[in-house]
Amino acid sequence: MALFAVSATAYARFMGRFSSPLGPPFADLGLAGVAPTGSVLDVGCGPGMLTTELARRHGATNVAAVDPVETFVEATAATVVGADVRLAKAEALPFADATFDAVLAQLVVHFMRDPAAGIAEMARVTRPGGRVSACVWDHAGGTGPLTSFWEVAKRADPTTADEGDLPGTASGQLAALLDGASLHEVVETSLDVEVSFATFDEWWEPFTLGVGPAGQHVANLDDDGRALLVEMLRAELGEGPFTVRASAWAATGLR
Repeated sequence: MALFAVSATAYARFMGRFSSPLGPPFADLGLAGVAPTGSVLDVGCGPGMLTTELARRHGATNVAAVDPVETFVEATAATVVGADVRLAKAEALPFADATFDAVLAQLVVHFMRDPAAGIAEMARVTRPGGRVSACVWDHAGGTGPLTSFWEVAKRADPTTADEGDLPGTASGQLAALLDGASLHEVVETSLDVEVSFATFDEWWEPFTLGVGPAGQHVANLDDDGRALLVEMLRAELGEGPFTVRASAWAATGLR
């Protein structure tokens, strides 16, 4: 998880601005049919954006969360007091079979070392009749929140690799993973968010924090390459204000 060897604050400033508004519609999907007192697990919780939303709906003591990044685990435990927050990978969840009524993974499947094993683990710890759900930005279809960044980065350097080849980023891929875990009544849909920025600099600055593939791409550029990228992005987006509209693929199924 070297892509996310950053502070919780850096992650929140970079991706939290998009994942926080994605949380409520994803929770609507992932908690459908689950009683308000049901137990819920957030897999790959990061600094706790989705965990906070789950606790708001179900109460912190009914919520558990895991992440392989220690700083994220500490931040989530401090933010969602009373939740069971543990250091763990999706492919090896530290819970017994059939523990939870709902298990959700927001924006993490494409970074799992083995997505099929991760989804299988999510299904294992879900009770019969419980719900398993995952969502990933539509990087492959070009409607993710980082699409403008990657399009311009590839124009600046055609050898640049974006996130479009990662698992779960294209239509049908998440549903196939859930089907492969023997889940039932699997459906896939898209979830949309909008985030407005007053200025170009407000949008750009978090890209300099080294978070994820985009942040690492920026960090690996030399001064001239970074200056060229900023110049091209500024010409593409303008000085602001502007709104970024993004979509995520989301799939859900029953155990």
